[in-house]
Amino acid sequence: MTIVESNSSGIGDEQIAPVTTLRELALAAAAPAALRAAIRIGVAEQLGDVPVPVEQLAKNLDVDAGVLERLLRNLGCYGIFADTADGVMHTSASALLREDHPQSLKYWVLWVTEPWTWQLWPHLEEAVRRGGQGLFEDKYGTEFFAHLHQEWAESTEVFNRSQTELSRITSATIADTLDLSDAGTIADVGGGRGYNLSVLLEKNPHLKGVLVDLPAAVANPDPRLRPGGALASRAEVMAGDCLKKIPVEADVYLFKSILEWDDDRTVTALRNAAAAGRPGGRVLIVTNLVDDSPEIRYATGIDLLFLLNTNGKRHTMKGVTQLIERAGLCFEGVSPIKPLLHLVEASIPR
Repeated sequence: MTIVESNSSGIGDEQIAPVTTLRELALAAAAPAALRAAIRIGVAEQLGDVPVPVEQLAKNLDVDAGVLERLLRNLGCYGIFADTADGVMHTSASALLREDHPQSLKYWVLWVTEPWTWQLWPHLEEAVRRGGQGLFEDKYGTEFFAHLHQEWAESTEVFNRSQTELSRITSATIADTLDLSDAGTIADVGGGRGYNLSVLLEKNPHLKGVLVDLPAAVANPDPRLRPGGALASRAEVMAGDCLKKIPVEADVYLFKSILEWDDDRTVTALRNAAAAGRPGGRVLIVTNLVDDSPEIRYATGIDLLFLLNTNGKRHTMKGVTQLIERAGLCFEGVSPIKPLLHLVEASIPR
């Protein structure tokens, strides 16, 4: 039997790559779903330094061995867990799903795969067509974080833990980068539970700090900031909403990875810092700028998620500069906080 290749139909070798790219990308939702499932059933916590046969692993987790093997096969394509001759074991990436890992991302992965995310992604087309304006409010009747605290209390806790995880990864580098030698007081605005502020205070023994965030975030602050904690004498924990008022006068106002709302809200928060501070005071924005991001897939992906939940965005250098100027602040410059972040500096006009 002779097979004749046709130039008018079928797929040539040169077309396999783009076909594969589109097929894999269209099914990419399987990867975060598999990550979430692996975390929730406890795969990462069950594995240590020794490979475990999949049958034994399934027995330990009380799950179906055949389906577990299929789940791990998918994750293995991305370097998450490894299937060896002796059984399943961690890779350097899957080890980050363990809660006891010093660079754990367990709760961050859970945060971006929470049930509400799967409800929002189908509305991306609508957001593109209408500019995203008020999409979440239209669907749920209130803004995202208010709804989160009221209706998804478990997700609120996941969010707070995820932010602490990110701070553990970046705070030491941020503390090494920021020159706070001339400052007496710093306000970490939207600083969550205060891990980042604690590291800054440890790095700068002369400095006093104020943690400002919503009541749910500061209800359980970093132990170092609590009464009797190692930094309690130099720290204050204060409930506040930076979109209404920043209730503290400080030399430096730090916004780390929170000015990712819509432009109007971002400008409001910056104006509130200018109103709270003194002429010449510093306003520092720590973020991951899209147009110079070392993690472009992450930056553009989280940018679209922000669009859907808060009508927010990840900023470009031009965009954040314009917002600073709209807020009436003086733009001072941008510098890298290696390896992943940027420091955008502004000041309150004299």
